[in-house]
Amino acid sequence: MSERTILVVLDGLNHAVAQHAMGYLHALCEADRATYHTLECELPAMSRPLYECLLTGDRPVDSGVVNNDVVRRSTGTSLFDLAVAQGRRTAAAAYHWVSELYVEAPFDRVRHRLRQDRDAAIQAGLFYWRDHYPDDHLFSDAEALRQLHEPDFMLVHSMNIDDAGHRYGADSAGYRNAARQADIALADYLPLWMAAGYQILVTADHGMNDDRSHSGKLVEERRVPLWTLGSAFVEQSVTGIEQTEICGTLATLMGLEHTKPVAHALLAAGAAT
Repeated sequence: MSERTILVVLDGLNHAVAQHAMGYLHALCEADRATYHTLECELPAMSRPLYECLLTGDRPVDSGVVNNDVVRRSTGTSLFDLAVAQGRRTAAAAYHWVSELYVEAPFDRVRHRLRQDRDAAIQAGLFYWRDHYPDDHLFSDAEALRQLHEPDFMLVHSMNIDDAGHRYGADSAGYRNAARQADIALADYLPLWMAAGYQILVTADHGMNDDRSHSGKLVEERRVPLWTLGSAFVEQSVTGIEQTEICGTLATLMGLEHTKPVAHALLAAGAAT
């Protein structure tokens, strides 16, 4: 098995809103073209620690990236690192903290905004630094990278839902509508990525609470959605998935050698061979 994969991270989207606001993604589920699952994020339920968790499989207490103020390159082995070391192409359209974790810290808006370096962990990158950078621009950035560089693994990371949650709280029209807008924007690009044969995961790093925050153990902070799209995934919802298993699951689909934990329950028969 040597699949190409895309990981979409909808920052700050909790399960409760994901259940009802993402009309296009759930339409794919009803048409048997996607499957919806849930998982609980690791703690603390904060962005930078959980980017690291999703992309290395390491819990924050193990990675040392335990809050958003830990500004340094990751010391773990990320999916980007695994892919490049084994001759695969990587790309990311993402918030600048991803650049700091896997390219260089601190982020320089001029030098690091646009990256193209065959020797870097993220070989092709478009990075932004405003939390309200429009999601439809971000998904367009990702598609441009895909067309230009044909990556084997691409990260697509949007911030508008999280930004709205911090402004208005989880129980607000602003937060729910930000989720709806992200879903609408994804409807323009997911069909292209599926037609190109990518295996796709759409998830969130953490959720959001009514206090316009997140970091703790509340269900609305920890429970997040996970959609799987592609023939390599099972067609029924499964439980017990760990956030630490996302990196290894994608690495397995890509045929990479690794020792990361894997969510085998997500994989269709034969997908890991």
